[in-house]
Amino acid sequence: MREEMIDLTLWQLGAAYVFIIILLAIVRWRKIPREKQILIATIRMTLQLLIVGYILMLLFENPHPLLTVLVVAIMVAFSIRNISSRVRGELGKPLKRAILISMIAGSVVSLLYFNFIVIQLTPWYDPQYFIPIAGMIIGNAMTGVTLGVQTLLDGMNDQRHKVEAALMLGATPQAATKKWVNRAFDSAILPTINKMVGMGIVFLPGMMTGQILAGASPLVAIEYQIAILLGIVGAVSLTVILFVNLAYKVFFNERSQLLHNTMSGKS
Repeated sequence: MREEMIDLTLWQLGAAYVFIIILLAIVRWRKIPREKQILIATIRMTLQLLIVGYILMLLFENPHPLLTVLVVAIMVAFSIRNISSRVRGELGKPLKRAILISMIAGSVVSLLYFNFIVIQLTPWYDPQYFIPIAGMIIGNAMTGVTLGVQTLLDGMNDQRHKVEAALMLGATPQAATKKWVNRAFDSAILPTINKMVGMGIVFLPGMMTGQILAGASPLVAIEYQIAILLGIVGAVSLTVILFVNLAYKVFFNERSQLLHNTMSGKS
């Protein structure tokens, strides 16, 4: 078994951009106006990863708890910002507050449990483990909450008359919105469940592939991948359930009446 990872030269890395050229050729051939977005996305991806690579090298060589916490805080902040920007429609302050609370509480609790209990990281702030694991947990929680927000907003907007009818029949806001809250939670966790079903048969996940390429034993890589995927499931579940249980309340006033603007949760 190969002991060292193959080090890509600049020429080899550049050869991978042929796939972007193929994509550009296809969208031009099909007259799909996406060339600009593809180029911007490719350039951003390259620059962002290069910058992150140098930052991680600096952190790995100079580990410090404050630096690790700072990086994780930045990750959480950007994930919250991305959720707001990716959701269709305007989000009111109450919904943004629900996103903020759920992302911080859900992802941080899951991350700390994983690092302290599951892998028992020593020292706890070791950036080589803490930061990549934080990225996977926070990133997947962000995706889950984004799906949950959009599904809940769509349900409350499209089915407003059903919620009002349930309220008129004496249902509480919690009971009147239960169907759409459950649907939002389900849509948020479904991609993670599908990922678990196809794991190892349909595809090899990135963390496992990276470890194998770096020379780790496939069994060790599998153990880490199982653990991190279970951590991701927990983080997505906890974060989304926190969000939906906070979010449905913002659509009602203190008298349990449905607010006029259900798209943003504003009166």
